[in-house]
Amino acid sequence: MSGSRYLVARRAALRLGLTATLAPALGPAAKVAPGWLDEATLADLQRLMANGRLSSVELTGWYLSRIEGADRRGPRLCSVLEVDPDALRQAEVLDEERRRGWLRHPLLHGIPVLLKDVVETADRTHTTAGSLALLGARARQDATAAARLRQAGAVLLGKANLTVWAGSVTTRVNGWSPRGGQCRNPYKLDRSPGGSSSGSAVAVAANLCAVAIGVETNGSILCPAAVNGVVGLKPTVGLTSRAGVIPSSPTQDSVGVLARTVADAAAVLGVLAGTDPRDPATAAARGGIAADYTRFLDPRGLAGARIGVPRRVYFGYSEHADAAAERAIRVLRSGGATVVDPADIPTAEEMAAAQAPGIVSLYETKHSFETYLRDTPGEHPRDLPELIEFTRQHADTELKYFSQRPLELVEAFSDGDLRAPRYVRALAETREMARNRGLDAVFAQHRLDALLMPSWTPAWKTDFLNGDVYLGGSSTPSALAGYPAVSVPSGDALGLPLGITLTGPAWSEPVLIRLAFAYEQAARARRTPGFAGPDVGL
Repeated sequence: MSGSRYLVARRAALRLGLTATLAPALGPAAKVAPGWLDEATLADLQRLMANGRLSSVELTGWYLSRIEGADRRGPRLCSVLEVDPDALRQAEVLDEERRRGWLRHPLLHGIPVLLKDVVETADRTHTTAGSLALLGARARQDATAAARLRQAGAVLLGKANLTVWAGSVTTRVNGWSPRGGQCRNPYKLDRSPGGSSSGSAVAVAANLCAVAIGVETNGSILCPAAVNGVVGLKPTVGLTSRAGVIPSSPTQDSVGVLARTVADAAAVLGVLAGTDPRDPATAAARGGIAADYTRFLDPRGLAGARIGVPRRVYFGYSEHADAAAERAIRVLRSGGATVVDPADIPTAEEMAAAQAPGIVSLYETKHSFETYLRDTPGEHPRDLPELIEFTRQHADTELKYFSQRPLELVEAFSDGDLRAPRYVRALAETREMARNRGLDAVFAQHRLDALLMPSWTPAWKTDFLNGDVYLGGSSTPSALAGYPAVSVPSGDALGLPLGITLTGPAWSEPVLIRLAFAYEQAARARRTPGFAGPDVGL
């Protein structure tokens, strides 16, 4: 950091009293009341900056202090892999633009954002999917998502921890990576943060950033959002560009948002959404993109809605999750929605047991990894066999708690050819099952706007010996169909957050945002984390 930027940061730190490790106390000269920034929304922050009570440099410094205190020390959440050493410089430039009367975006100008460590940035941070194997790689340009955030005036604060390789190497322990260690749930530190966008969700929940970017294949946004008490918005595949994102599945990957409120998630989605020649899947979004998703925020948005409750498969695995969903159903009805109960997905059991999605995953993982490794500059493994060998040679760090058997199966049983008849048949079967005979069928039969399900169980204990305990979740239908879903806080079980998921047809983000916002305003279920230690409670 240059001397001038150090002095700017130091003055900002002194002005805001950035001295404590977990909950920074604001100094006597501060223009913002103590603790007020903890749950501030994007609109709150913009009002403070507009009236001169806060600058982007001060806000960025505040978050950097929170990261140093809560993530590096304090409870050691391990949700942030690294911060951009130029973050304060970014903030200075944006403050100067504000002084000149130029705002790049009404809600994101000067706002610090964390990115899941699969989103490339052409800056001094790395993009590694949490693995040491990619530390030698350098992005030629920002991912489209990162570029759009920069254009909107966001401060790209750094990279968030995740389940290594977004869960493609292991499904045993969510939230662990060789670079970042075990990400920890801020509500109870020995509980799982979910995966794979664990660091993004934890950082938002613990107020280490304003909003964060996640990427979902199947549950990677919805799961950590639910168990960390935040909003997780997973868009229709193709609404947001995946260009410059380390891929897992071209038919399921979706760049989305983790935020503390539906309004904040909607604001960020408006920046991310759009067609992109670098990602052919976005061509399908033409005609389905809204310039501003915040215009769908309506506290009376439940009135007249028809919402179905698919009880088969997606209820019954957790009494706590069921209880939260039942409370949500009462909120929906009191808000004027018609609740169709039950409204079961005809293929629910089939989706849970079918082999076709697994075949699709084998081919797409192989294709995605090989393409990315081949095309990414820098010193690193160039294909899947080289990556497997690198991981084997660095087993003391890369495989500290598990084997790489899933990745070895991908290499053994798939050639990654997305023109192969076996893959083409499996993909067609998966889409028919999830879309035509599944979600589309139940939406049409009951004339539904959305489905409501419990998002996930309460967070389970992190267990490196036996692995994660999976009892159930809500993400598979929208994942296999490529349709949108949003998880919203819906209460807690003995202090552990719970969420409900609203799933809609393709390109139904405006409706889902309207319903989710109205539910959120009526339920008011988000609670700030208490950072309880393993000796407390459960």
